[in-house]
Amino acid sequence: MPTSFLEIVELPDGRIALRRADDEEALVVLDFSEDAKAFLQGQHVEVAKAMLNVGVQMAGKMAEGDFEHEDEQPRVLH
Repeated sequence: MPTSFLEIVELPDGRIALRRADDEEALVVLDFSEDAKAFLQGQHVEVAKAMLNVGVQMAGKMAEGDFEHEDEQPRVLH
């Protein structure tokens, strides 16, 4: 993926998207349910920012070869 600035935006429908600053197409979209938004007391945008920041950091580590993952074991997603 070419180097460009990324931005986190709230879309008109309330979803949170990660996209290139010079492009309208979303790379990743987070969609919080109304229950999740209520549980987070309106702080879902801050949670989305944290989730996307960690994801970008992890992708950077993977691109640099600093991330180890053993493919032989089942992946547990929490």
